[in-house]
Amino acid sequence: MNKGGAMQGKTMIPNSRIILSILPFYFLLFTFIPGCAMVKEQAKKVMGVSTAELEKARKNAIIKDMPHDYFTVYTKTLDILKELNVYIYEQNIKKHMIAMYISQEDTTPVGLFFKEVDVNNTRIEFSSLSTYAKEYVAGKISSAFQELNKPVEKGEQADAQEKIADK
Repeated sequence: MNKGGAMQGKTMIPNSRIILSILPFYFLLFTFIPGCAMVKEQAKKVMGVSTAELEKARKNAIIKDMPHDYFTVYTKTLDILKELNVYIYEQNIKKHMIAMYISQEDTTPVGLFFKEVDVNNTRIEFSSLSTYAKEYVAGKISSAFQELNKPVEKGEQADAQEKIADK
């Protein structure tokens, strides 16, 4: 051995130790990238905001068809849910879903999955492991859409026109 304590006969590049210590991390990173989605989903489950169970429960979902275009149904549904004071923990118009709890106190998860049937019709699938929860939300949203679709009577129309004229 020489003065510096390095072994004789072996020459190490100064940065090789750093490279050798980082190499296993790169290996793990690129080996398990496909598993990252699973890790992310597990983290969501721990936090209580996973949608995996709601997606599995879709086979027993309550299905309602709404006579409106996709965007109208999605945005009107969000408005209705806000009026109901549910706790929405995930909404994604591109993934065609809204995930919520009945309230901040009642953390029964309910998922709404939207499908455009055609230009003027949209299907909503109400999914939950709780029959009561999905029936409750489906009933509230269906009722609100029925009110939206209800024809305005002449007396109500005149009242509405007077209110608009007053403003």
